[in-house]
Amino acid sequence: MAPPIFIILASLLILSILASFITQTKKKRPPGSFGWPVIGESLEFLRASRRGRPDEFVLDRCKKYGSDVFKTHLMGEPVAVLRGPAGNKFLFSNENRLVASWWPASVQKLLGVCLANSAGEDARRTRKLVSYFVGPDALQRLYLKTTDFVTRQHIRSRWHDESELKVLPLAKTYTFELACRLFMSVEDPRQINRLSRLFNVFLKGIISLPINLPGARFGRAMRATALIREELLGVVKKRREALKSRPSSQGRDLLSHLLLTPDEDGNFMPELHIANNILLLLFAGHDTSSVAITLLIKKLGELPNVYEEVFREQREIAASKEEGAVLDWDDIQKMRYSWHVVSEVMRLYSPIFGAFREALEDVNYEGYIIPKGWKFYWNGPVTHLDGGLFRDPACFDPLRFEDDGPAPYTYVPFGGGPRMCLGKEFARLEILTFLHHLVTRFRWSLLVRDEKIEYDPMPVPVEGLPIRLHAHKQ
Repeated sequence: MAPPIFIILASLLILSILASFITQTKKKRPPGSFGWPVIGESLEFLRASRRGRPDEFVLDRCKKYGSDVFKTHLMGEPVAVLRGPAGNKFLFSNENRLVASWWPASVQKLLGVCLANSAGEDARRTRKLVSYFVGPDALQRLYLKTTDFVTRQHIRSRWHDESELKVLPLAKTYTFELACRLFMSVEDPRQINRLSRLFNVFLKGIISLPINLPGARFGRAMRATALIREELLGVVKKRREALKSRPSSQGRDLLSHLLLTPDEDGNFMPELHIANNILLLLFAGHDTSSVAITLLIKKLGELPNVYEEVFREQREIAASKEEGAVLDWDDIQKMRYSWHVVSEVMRLYSPIFGAFREALEDVNYEGYIIPKGWKFYWNGPVTHLDGGLFRDPACFDPLRFEDDGPAPYTYVPFGGGPRMCLGKEFARLEILTFLHHLVTRFRWSLLVRDEKIEYDPMPVPVEGLPIRLHAHKQ
């Protein structure tokens, strides 16, 4: 017979194993599947977006598992997907407590050390530096006149009566030139065109499997980004030298601000990090806006009654000003209906199809345990197109943004919480300025009806939105 001490130890071991099993059982994981080894369900995720329905990936699995939270495996990571306003609220309100911003490996490798890939104190300091130049005060002080000038110049030179053109490439040209002018005072059209071509390659690989091979999207994007970064570093170094020799002659654009302004500890941002943050802002500051402008023109071409209301509002603003006078901040505030139209465009075609967070500790959500290190994903179109949240969601109705507008956490084209898009007011300024100068000059007709929209990674008309312009009769 075994000595009593051995029986006691064996019993304790068995009890410990049982307790551990019970504890792990209580730590219930969300339902779902990790899909294929290595790639998980990434291909299904990307395919749904490129079909123009990024919400399908989420909705199909919520229906399959009977839950508004499920697990999957995307971009090489285990992911808990949260559906609806409750999930959005949970993630946005727990930033830097339970979760932190996270982007897939493709984004991290392409953008490098910058605001998008930082968290905690580093993110707070960088955000403070950058927000000084993209908030409402800076827009009024620094950007209004230049935005108006660049917009007029662009439309006069490229948009002509009875011409046929493709909106998407022209909108990209406009927003990229404006971002280069405002953020780093680059005006050379050859340099802007060179950077723009490289950016088009970069954008194709920003959300992709991080396979760095010559023919793969990510591989091409890595090479394009290296050339962009080299060019931006050249601009940074040239500006630093100019600030040393002629400080009073250099305008205080974002680039000069980042070079001249230390953080709270007296440290200056390294040149490479400045180049990375300029890269991020050129990406965020032009691509989403160009897509919004393109789809805005599409909906105004489809809905003459909405166009007439926008035209009436913009004509009243133009009539209140002397001929040739630039738009001022009060004019932008008067464009209420026009901004409702833009907001409804972004509801139907969310400029981003969602974003990721990382669990900083084991997180309990609706009775499920999401382990530390797992990623979360929220999806904008899931709430934007939900009939339970928006009446008749397929109908284009700008008036749903009147008064208090949509319920909290249901309309999230700019994200939410501490990581809400810094460029929201900048996007509003450039889109409304462009809309004003276009609508007061032209009507247009769509040359391709029911043109397909696909997300790659943003919603774009597959043929670039061909239109024919018709100038207003004097």
